[in-house]
Amino acid sequence: MEYTQLGRTGLKVSRLVLGTMNFGPHTTEADSHAIMDAALDAGINYFDTANTYGGDPRGRTEEIIGNWFAKGGDRRDKVVLATKVYGSMDPSREDWPNHTKLSALNIRRSVDASLQRLQTDHLDIYQFHHIDRATPVEEIWQAVDTLVQQGKILYAGSSNFPGWKIAQTNERARQKGSYGLVSEQCLYNLFERRAEMEIIPAAIEYGLGVIPWSPLHGGLLGGMIRKEAEGGRRAGGLTADRLAAPGAREQIQAYEDLLAKQGLDPAEVALAWLLTQPGITGPIVGPRTAEQLEGALRAVELELDAELLASLDGIFPGPGATPEAFAW
Repeated sequence: MEYTQLGRTGLKVSRLVLGTMNFGPHTTEADSHAIMDAALDAGINYFDTANTYGGDPRGRTEEIIGNWFAKGGDRRDKVVLATKVYGSMDPSREDWPNHTKLSALNIRRSVDASLQRLQTDHLDIYQFHHIDRATPVEEIWQAVDTLVQQGKILYAGSSNFPGWKIAQTNERARQKGSYGLVSEQCLYNLFERRAEMEIIPAAIEYGLGVIPWSPLHGGLLGGMIRKEAEGGRRAGGLTADRLAAPGAREQIQAYEDLLAKQGLDPAEVALAWLLTQPGITGPIVGPRTAEQLEGALRAVELELDAELLASLDGIFPGPGATPEAFAW
């Protein structure tokens, strides 16, 4: 496993991030524990979750991770643990005014609940799952600084923030003498490259590590067309909608044909491509099975030559950074 600094911090993290969204809804607790053991054995030390993960009930994923930590073996000490706050934990309370988003009250309430479910005394990275347009940034940093002073969190990160919000949030942190955001999780992959316009340049400018989520774009980049032709699971839901978009099937077919000629696995190439991009710390991989984890691990060792990278850009051209993306 390769390691890198998380943004401007001194924290070293693996170049693959273990995503845990499937733990609970799609993967049993026993299998989830086996996957985490395998990930740790392979050198993955960066585990990502969120307080709302788990299906019904929300929070179940954090509980599964907490039970894994409780097995001992220095599991917690070996892991860089990240979770998130924003959404409501109880559908029956979604209309309660102070049980969602990023008020100091909800941050305080949510971090304590996450710590209890995760069976740990601190979070390494506490991430805002979405921007909160109503809560002043100063209030958010007041809450974060208090949690840092209490030893409950070490760093703060963001998820799904636009570039301007990354800049605003870190400028306000600088004014307060706070450390600011250290990471941004965003939707970014070969097919969906709009993060290159504003989000990634802002993250690089402010020293945030970029953690792409959905690196296979819901399976679209994982050999979807070939699997369909072989009688495998057909694309459904949002993935089917993406594949039905004008020109999308032709792009994916060209992608699969290119890699088939070179004997390369589409999913592994999609992950390896992300590791070549500026500002990227490592993509989130969310395996449902141990076999899926093994495939993701091979991507770290896969080297893509300049010719292949150019061919991939030809199939999936990026927009480039703004203003050049839409102006001279």
